[in-house]
Amino acid sequence: MSLAPTAAGRRWALVAGAALTTGALLTGCSGGGTSSSGSSSSDTINYALPANFTPNWILPVGTASHLNTNNSSISQSLWEPLVAYDGSAGKVGWNKDNSLATDAKFAADSKSVTITLGDRHWSDGKPVTSRDVEFWYNLVKADKEDWASYSPGKAPDNWTSFKTVDATHFTLTFDKAYNQQWMLANELSMIRPMPQHVWDKTSDAGTVSDLDRDTAGAKKVWSYLNGAAKKISGYASDPLWKTVSGPYTIKTFTTAGKVQLTANAKYDGGGKANIKNVNLLPFTTTDAEVNALRSGTVDYGYINATDLGQEAAFKAKGYTLKPWTGWAITYMPYNFNNPAMGAVFKQLYARQAIQMSVDQASLSKVVYNGTAVQTYGPIPQGQASSFVSPEQKNNPYPFDTAKAKKLLTGHGWTKQGGSLVCTNPGTGDDQCGKGVDKGTKFEMQVLSQSGSTVTDNMMSALQSSFAKTGIKFGIKTAPVNSVLSQAGQCKAGDSGCKWQLSFFGTAGSWYFPAYPSGDSLFATGGGSNFGSYSNPAVDKLVSATTTSSSDEAVQKYSAALAKDLPVVWLPEPDYQISVVKSGLGGFAQDSLANFHPAMWKWTK
Repeated sequence: MSLAPTAAGRRWALVAGAALTTGALLTGCSGGGTSSSGSSSSDTINYALPANFTPNWILPVGTASHLNTNNSSISQSLWEPLVAYDGSAGKVGWNKDNSLATDAKFAADSKSVTITLGDRHWSDGKPVTSRDVEFWYNLVKADKEDWASYSPGKAPDNWTSFKTVDATHFTLTFDKAYNQQWMLANELSMIRPMPQHVWDKTSDAGTVSDLDRDTAGAKKVWSYLNGAAKKISGYASDPLWKTVSGPYTIKTFTTAGKVQLTANAKYDGGGKANIKNVNLLPFTTTDAEVNALRSGTVDYGYINATDLGQEAAFKAKGYTLKPWTGWAITYMPYNFNNPAMGAVFKQLYARQAIQMSVDQASLSKVVYNGTAVQTYGPIPQGQASSFVSPEQKNNPYPFDTAKAKKLLTGHGWTKQGGSLVCTNPGTGDDQCGKGVDKGTKFEMQVLSQSGSTVTDNMMSALQSSFAKTGIKFGIKTAPVNSVLSQAGQCKAGDSGCKWQLSFFGTAGSWYFPAYPSGDSLFATGGGSNFGSYSNPAVDKLVSATTTSSSDEAVQKYSAALAKDLPVVWLPEPDYQISVVKSGLGGFAQDSLANFHPAMWKWTK
């Protein structure tokens, strides 16, 4: 919601490594993926994926139902970004070791940029060229509605031309001057060069040509690649996925989420894999994963924040605990087009009452054991920055269920038979509001991630506090991938518009690029604006954050959304409390929530 996109740098972080003897496929049990023994050599590592976050996509163009951050991390290990923007070195910035570009020169007027590619090759020996970048560009241009990172008016709409200078240089021209920091971190970092000489076809038996240079042809190529990417069981065997630029290749990839990566022997970049074999282990519950840690079958795993008291026991088994903090926000999206509650959600007073019923302080302290940060708007508050407005910092809607209840009863809602019911419909100051029919009950339901005790505890706590206000709150659970697929953008009459609230963010809903603009999340039509929030005034503020180099633009955006409540703001927890085998090092935990297996190394 990590739900981040995926294009590198933005995604729902439905987020969080691995191995037996070399070459052995890990065998799972009902609780998750574990092996009979831990890593037995320095060329193998076992990494635990978050509970119920099953990898299910490797194509370097993310779609809305596949925004699991694990997908992004795996994909980037296979096909490196043009500009790898991450925090794996301890500070968010351009990681040139794992980038295909070596330089980006902006024009003096900030209306274009010329990119230089390094002397790099695909695993089949062919050089990585400007044509491979153009291939990605053409597919995204032609199929932008399918790209989860698309926001109308932003990439690729604001890229007016792609001009090849030579095999290793190309120029992107923009429709106007942009904040260079934003363009580099938020747009150029999403570009993923793809092997045009292998993928530019419309069927397995098709002939590779320049189909992508025609819009109709690009759509056919995208349809073919998208179809192939849905066949998870073929990831390890399909020749299509064998040509990579990154430090790893796929050895095995099951529909249950067990993934084996093995080092790309032909890799010629600066971020070569230190550990040859990486086993990514799926788990259905955190308890199953913790049991695997205790038995020593996981080298890099995690525990719930509620289990921090067990640190000494894990240290005794040769582990170190490392909190993984993230540059993220956590929230529950409203579905403003839901036929039953959409009209209610569109009333600001209703959203204010809901927000005032969320006791973030207690949730942070009790549910997250002090490892979550109270967050009141669209900018991360867990790490100091100049982007957060005073309005967001000071919490416009403090927890107060009595005030929340008074707000609802003052707008035409009356307690009847255990529920608040709209008894005074209309658009006056003391009425329920436009579109809210007489007899409507203030009863809402969340579709929430399953497999997390922390999430279950938080939902129960919310249910209790909402009840004090008079709001009924139902809870339905499903695996994260299912939540994502069921809780997408929709129109009121659509069969898939039944969801009212969704949650998939125990590990943080949305992880930002370095520059926290909200074009994908909260701009009208944004690719990850799942609840279809729309406010023309906010759209202007979002646009300003992408063009102005002043922090004031981001602060105005921060203040507006802290007040307008496009979602239910919730505490932002650490991504995870990592439990790492002593001797495993060489990396920092990326605050953008990707994991980077090529950087892991056994130091002893």
